[in-house]
Amino acid sequence: MNIILTTLNSRFTHSALGLRYIYANMQELTCKTKILEFSINDALQSVAEKILDQMPHIIGIGVYIWNAGEVKELIEIIKKVSPDTIVVLGGPEVSYEPFRVDFSLADFIIQGEGDTSFYNLAKKIINCEKIDERIIKPVIENLKKVKLPYRFYTDEDIKNRYIYVEASRGCPFLCEFCLSSIDEKIRSFDLDKLINEFEALWQRGARNFKFVDRTFNINMRLANKILDFFLSKDEKYFAHFEVIPDHFPDSIKEKIAHFPHGALQLEIGIQTLNNEIANNINRPLKLDKIKENIEFLETRTTAHIHLDLIVGLPGEDLESFGRNLDALVQMSSCEIQIGILKKLSGTTISRHDENFKMVYSDTPPYDILSTSELSFKDIQNMKRFARFWDIFYNSGNFKNAVQLLKTEGAVYENFYAFSLWIYEQTDATFQISLERQVSLLFTYLTCKQNIKEETAAKAMLDDLLKVKGRGIPNYLKPFYTEERDEIESKGSHFNKRQAKHR
Repeated sequence: MNIILTTLNSRFTHSALGLRYIYANMQELTCKTKILEFSINDALQSVAEKILDQMPHIIGIGVYIWNAGEVKELIEIIKKVSPDTIVVLGGPEVSYEPFRVDFSLADFIIQGEGDTSFYNLAKKIINCEKIDERIIKPVIENLKKVKLPYRFYTDEDIKNRYIYVEASRGCPFLCEFCLSSIDEKIRSFDLDKLINEFEALWQRGARNFKFVDRTFNINMRLANKILDFFLSKDEKYFAHFEVIPDHFPDSIKEKIAHFPHGALQLEIGIQTLNNEIANNINRPLKLDKIKENIEFLETRTTAHIHLDLIVGLPGEDLESFGRNLDALVQMSSCEIQIGILKKLSGTTISRHDENFKMVYSDTPPYDILSTSELSFKDIQNMKRFARFWDIFYNSGNFKNAVQLLKTEGAVYENFYAFSLWIYEQTDATFQISLERQVSLLFTYLTCKQNIKEETAAKAMLDDLLKVKGRGIPNYLKPFYTEERDEIESKGSHFNKRQAKHR
């Protein structure tokens, strides 16, 4: 009896760590089991065809917020053409009730960690044992006994995909919007075994490690040993960690400061800097420590920093959010990711629904639609704000020019006006070409903010010419010659198309 483990990743370059954990723990059923990965961009009938070509008796599917709708449709196709095939679902999107996507066609649902639960269920199915419950309740895995999955990354995975790893599970905090707050407190894997597995991946050529731990820097022994593993390497690599902003002991700071440029990325969940809002959602907020640690990371390390803010938290209005953004921009020049609040099943954020009139979408990703402080229009504007912030601020394409949006007033206030104007011009937030982005920004700076054309052009030429091969728009060519010597002295390179404009 064949068993297929599958999911629809959000991108081809992503890989499903959960499937590999299950595969690693299938014991005597390993020889009957195969992993097939797809992406949400694949045609679902083709996905069903490739799965059913394996003639599986059991199909296990990982369900996440980004693929829930597609998985529902995939199950419908499978059950229409192969009704006797047993479909088992697992993953975050089915681990907590209520289910807001109809998965009634699935034969079984495994909630919580499925590392060994899937094997136990599959064995019962194969042995024709009676199974009393369709929904298998969560079990807490003993991480010291769970077999690690890393040797089941293929050479193709190592070459073409992100390699996801983890050193611990759980979170000590109780933030109401986050599923991790529901987990058992932090549990760690056997550190020596883990380092050996990482070394084996390294020897196979893995150089891109993305840790999925929610609070990597909470356990000092674990964090220090893993950082030492990377610092011992001479070749180029990239390591991504999610860290908490107020816990950087000296031992961690010392190690982070030694990472070479481009080797380390730290994702830091700020979410809000408003103490009243933080209290609403049970999120600890140590502002002095946050400022101190961000300043250290900004000035004493070469780590790429990624800070997170959330729009739509209970009780927070646009003015408060704007102050948060302005404060972060003052603290750091790093990437600031703006997210929209989501209501995930199992979280306690729903306790605010009545008091703050929280209204959410019933379809994935279950994002906030309006609150007592933010109208539906406000939320829509902020979704577009977040998208344009990515394009113009986070992308790095306009590092010099975007500074001109800060010349007067607050960053948030100026960028909000800019985002409203862009949407008026484009009626779109995606598929705006780089050439169009340049034109929009130049027009806004010169026509709406009354910045001198020479000033705007200088900033935009500095941005454009730092990347080899970029051409110069016609409206910037008159300003090109006077910038040439300065830019060339910085070591910029020009292609033939650029050279003929000298």
